[in-house]
Amino acid sequence: MTQLSDPITLPSGAVLKNRFVLAPLTNLQSHPDGVLSEDEFNWLTLRAKGGFALTMTCAASVQESGVGFPGQLGFHDEKHFPGLQRLAGAIKQHGSLAIAQLHHGGLRSMKNPKAPSADEKIGAEAMTLDEIAQSRDCFVAAAQRAERAGFDGVELHGAHGYLICSFLSPELNRREDQYGGSIENRSRFLIEMIDGVRAATKPGFTVGVRLSPERWGLKVLEIREVAQRLLNDAKIDFLDMSLWDVRKEPDEEALKGRTLASFFSDLKRGKIPVGAAGKIMSAQDARDVLAAGFDFPVIGRGAILHHDFPQRVAADANFTVIATPVSEAYLRGEGLGTAFVNYMRTWKGFVSEA
Repeated sequence: MTQLSDPITLPSGAVLKNRFVLAPLTNLQSHPDGVLSEDEFNWLTLRAKGGFALTMTCAASVQESGVGFPGQLGFHDEKHFPGLQRLAGAIKQHGSLAIAQLHHGGLRSMKNPKAPSADEKIGAEAMTLDEIAQSRDCFVAAAQRAERAGFDGVELHGAHGYLICSFLSPELNRREDQYGGSIENRSRFLIEMIDGVRAATKPGFTVGVRLSPERWGLKVLEIREVAQRLLNDAKIDFLDMSLWDVRKEPDEEALKGRTLASFFSDLKRGKIPVGAAGKIMSAQDARDVLAAGFDFPVIGRGAILHHDFPQRVAADANFTVIATPVSEAYLRGEGLGTAFVNYMRTWKGFVSEA
């Protein structure tokens, strides 16, 4: 039986010292131009210090036009480089793998929403072939910048309706060229991106992908097919499934009767580990993820509440997170800056009123 304390060796050769992976958490606390802030630096390095084997940045921008949030960490300009270099070095000092999650907002971009097909409801324009190639190349350039800055690798954000995800969705992608139609065509953008990052970075650089299987018009079995292809092609080093709740059933009526997680825990993976995120709030929840067939739990909300979630689980087999709502002072003690605390106030029942 796999233990949470067991290390994992990725195909890239990188080693996770345990099974705890920090989820890529939007926190809105870098500078308006994407330069790393002291608050974001403190938030991430405290999680590395708290025992996470892999510390992942928030969804970080690869293209100015694809910025999706105020205060989003940037990887799209050389002005970001000094902060990124400092961040990567500090994460690695604590024995944690430093991974940058690379993101383009797509139809959820703040300034100039773009999508595979026009979306009048959101006001997104359809991308031209040149724009598709440019965005793909921006992901590759951001991965190169991450490598130069000292990051151990990157995760490509293919979930939650953002640019990569929108190509996978038959509802959002109604193209009739090589990037639309069959799921093979709709996944072409992601596959080309993986190939591009591999070609542009050195052997040993870790490349992961995050997928989500529902909402935004996605179909569970199609995303399972994409996931299996990524594992079969063996060009990535880990797969991160964002499931909202690892215990939930699928939304699709025809698939009910088993958990959504079960469609991905039994993938044939070779040597590529597969992890799951979704309301993992206790030591038992984390063990249950391994027992369900995944290789690692991805901790989000639990890591906001406890920077040292892995260390607490190691010390107490019955550990469970503090009950919410929690005070602003508590969150500040866990390394959240003002912008992040204010963002948490938008999560119902998370922050107590003064």
